[in-house]
Amino acid sequence: MTPRGFTRVAAVDCGTNSIRLLVADVNPGTGELLELDRRMTIVRLGQDVDRTGRLAPEALERTFAACREYAEVIRDLGAEKVRFVATSASRDASNRDDFVRGVVDILGVEPEVISGEQEAEFSFTGATNELKGRDDLARPYLVVDIGGGSTEFVVGDDHVRAARSVDVGCVRMTERHLVVDGAVSDPPSAEQIAAMRADIERALDLAEETVPLGEARTLVGLAGSVTTVSAIAQELPAYDSARIHHSRVSRERVREITERLLRSTHAERAAVPSMHPGRVDVIAAGALVLLSIMERTGAEEVVVSEHDILDGIAWSVA
Repeated sequence: MTPRGFTRVAAVDCGTNSIRLLVADVNPGTGELLELDRRMTIVRLGQDVDRTGRLAPEALERTFAACREYAEVIRDLGAEKVRFVATSASRDASNRDDFVRGVVDILGVEPEVISGEQEAEFSFTGATNELKGRDDLARPYLVVDIGGGSTEFVVGDDHVRAARSVDVGCVRMTERHLVVDGAVSDPPSAEQIAAMRADIERALDLAEETVPLGEARTLVGLAGSVTTVSAIAQELPAYDSARIHHSRVSRERVREITERLLRSTHAERAAVPSMHPGRVDVIAAGALVLLSIMERTGAEEVVVSEHDILDGIAWSVA
């Protein structure tokens, strides 16, 4: 039974690498969000989109299979409202109508293909709502959401002051720079890493045209690349959301982990206890994006948040 004053909502975030679900009871009056179910499935919807401009049939089927599972959870928990937000991969695809029709058939709601700026707003709200009132974290915040196809940069205090989305993410960088003859280099060459780093630096130049990265006092990092780096930094025996949420990782530790990931083989990365199998091939690129951001902004540490765009979507529904 939904508590008095709360609305039971379901939020779905479909990105380039993963699709995620949050079902929660939300009270806009008190600012409370009571999580009932939160899950993530790696579907790699953005497989080859950067190269072909189309969503691959097998990627669509993986995504639809996850949607069918989520529809069952939403029905069983009795969510009153559902919002489905689709991000980078489906923005870029020429056949996104196939994606839209499939989601409507399964979930009964139309996916909203939001802009990078809207994505940034949701990420900021989700990540910072529970940081308000903490005197150990100076403001303004810089929230960075490192996704599969894009990274969102948002600077703000209580509200967003500036936001920018750039086309640099763990999947896009891996496919663009680390894949040779259909396979991820194992490990990548120095030349491949240098080309990827240059691409990331150009993206940071673009972000800085809109977002004053240097003004931020606290860096808040979101999404799977950042949370996985935190899990590795803590040497967790398994992925542990409670230990990762609001953990802090120093820039030197991020550099050490990034360098290790970039010189490791697929087997070595897969053997990391906290590594999701779907991140093995893309985590090195994601970690390099995080390190590049920390070096550009001068951030001594990143505050890691498990609450992100999903939580922002849930708030927007309520």
